[in-house]
Amino acid sequence: MNKFTVVGKLFQKNLIDLNGQLQGGIEMKHFIYFSKKLYSISGNIFFYNFIAMVVIGLLESVGILLILPLLNIIGIIDVGFQDIPYFSWLFGIFDGIPERTSLIIILSFYVFIVIGQSLFNRKQAIINKRIQQKFVRHLREDTYKSLLQSNWAFFLLHRKSDLVKSLTSEIKQVKSGTNLFITFISSLIFASIQIVIAFLLSPLMTVVVMFFGLILLFLSRHFVKKSKDFGQENYDLSKAYSAGITDQLNGMKEIKSNTLEKKHISWMSSILQKAEHNSMQLLIMKLNSQIVYKATSAILIAIFVFVAIEMFKSQPAQLILIVVIFSRLWPIVSRIQSKLEKLASKLPSFEALMKLQEECRSAQEISEEEINRAETLRITEGIQCQNVYFRYQTNQASYALEDINVGFKAYEMTAIVGPSGAGKSTLIDILLGLNVPIKGTVFIDGIALKKENVLSLRNSVSYVPQDPFLFSGSIRENLLLINEQATETEIWEALEMASASEFVKRLENGLETLIGDRGVRLSGGERQRLVLARALLRKPSILILDEATSALDTQNEEQIQYALERLKGKMTIIVIAHRLSSIRNADKIIVLEKGSFVTEGTYSQLGLDQQHSWDSILGYGKEKTVRSVI
Repeated sequence: MNKFTVVGKLFQKNLIDLNGQLQGGIEMKHFIYFSKKLYSISGNIFFYNFIAMVVIGLLESVGILLILPLLNIIGIIDVGFQDIPYFSWLFGIFDGIPERTSLIIILSFYVFIVIGQSLFNRKQAIINKRIQQKFVRHLREDTYKSLLQSNWAFFLLHRKSDLVKSLTSEIKQVKSGTNLFITFISSLIFASIQIVIAFLLSPLMTVVVMFFGLILLFLSRHFVKKSKDFGQENYDLSKAYSAGITDQLNGMKEIKSNTLEKKHISWMSSILQKAEHNSMQLLIMKLNSQIVYKATSAILIAIFVFVAIEMFKSQPAQLILIVVIFSRLWPIVSRIQSKLEKLASKLPSFEALMKLQEECRSAQEISEEEINRAETLRITEGIQCQNVYFRYQTNQASYALEDINVGFKAYEMTAIVGPSGAGKSTLIDILLGLNVPIKGTVFIDGIALKKENVLSLRNSVSYVPQDPFLFSGSIRENLLLINEQATETEIWEALEMASASEFVKRLENGLETLIGDRGVRLSGGERQRLVLARALLRKPSILILDEATSALDTQNEEQIQYALERLKGKMTIIVIAHRLSSIRNADKIIVLEKGSFVTEGTYSQLGLDQQHSWDSILGYGKEKTVRSVI
């Protein structure tokens, strides 16, 4: 264990001891948490950087504190510095050295300090930037990894825009705030060194200056609290802005189709006015803080100088010493007060990110190790739900699913039907292990579905949602998302099985065609078939289609149905549908209503059921049913 590792352990212990509250009610635990994380990421280089910050401050002091005593030593200014404690040993160094030579030595020493400080500062800035970039990268990676490893219930409780904001702007604020906090700590250490030196030179003057400084810091408590309040308001406005923009861009077609531009422009104007007001109030608060600081400083300095001159008017060495001490200590008070206000304004971002990470840890479903070692299942018997109960909230009176006992045979096509709110998608989420039953068990080939084998199940499943997930890129890139190792032959086989090869071949750039954001340059049917092809490229044991054809016209639906017919017998297929045409060829149809099992059977068997008409099963009127059948 080297010395920097020991220092690191001591630093972490000191940070823990520092946990509590500083002036103005700023809770330090958030800053300490991320500072410890910064140390764990950067290692010993963190302390090289930290020490460098202190050394730079000391070099700055040496350049100012030593120039006057050294000039006095060679006789250029005779103010009796020989009487100053702890400095008298310096005055004999230049005895016997010509005045000009001494002056050259002193000024050269001063130039050397300034150049050395600049070079040191350059090196420290580079190291600091490297540490910050590494910190931000790890922070984003860890937060994103935590999000992906959280369970499905976590995402049902959080808005996407809030998560995006946390991964972007809040992490940026945390980076800035953490660096500010480290600088703040180094300033305190530097201030302590300066105070010790000043105390050795003149205990009385140092105590007086520090007393005045504490008065000033006490008066600034109000402004520190106001900074925190404005920071919280700015965070809330930024959160609302991000959420609104995300929702409106996602629904731009509806906005333009229904001429809702005026309403949303008004919303934008309102939230920007609030942000502008917040920004102006923050500026006014800072200006008021500066006025109070400068006015209070002026009064305290005037009192201090008057008393000092009256006390030491016949002692020029002491007067110069007072000026030197005051010029070094008073700016420290100013910097501490300024940093406290800045830290307070960034505190909401620290709280938000720390809260998100804690929620992710509480909602963790899987670990990275489990992802890496998860294998792929090949379903040979089927899936069985036995006495399954589920509800989304524990205080909910009714169940989303109640006493479900259904089976899905391997290599058969099973359809799940029922009116809206029947629990069809909830049942699919149970089968995928996204939701965990409150009571009951799901069996995969006779083995209970648990945390230990849920990833293996998902590795064997391809899921096609109603709203196809496509990103802005080429067709090839979208297909390879699920199987990066797929060959050209496998890609075209999957497209052929999904009845998508024909339209892809017609495109000028074929697989390299850019499809735009969410596949906007393709038709709804083309997008859906492309997603189906991607699902098949995985060569799944189970294929799940969650109302994948509900938004398609008859022609595109027929092409999807044709593709499914060719897949029957090759894999287990589970389909959620609202149309009779989508379930006509299913081996078994399961009917749900209000979260409960109603009946099951083939298309022909259910057609003869006198108790349950297709109208009630599918949840729409007779006229629509007839059109679907035709």
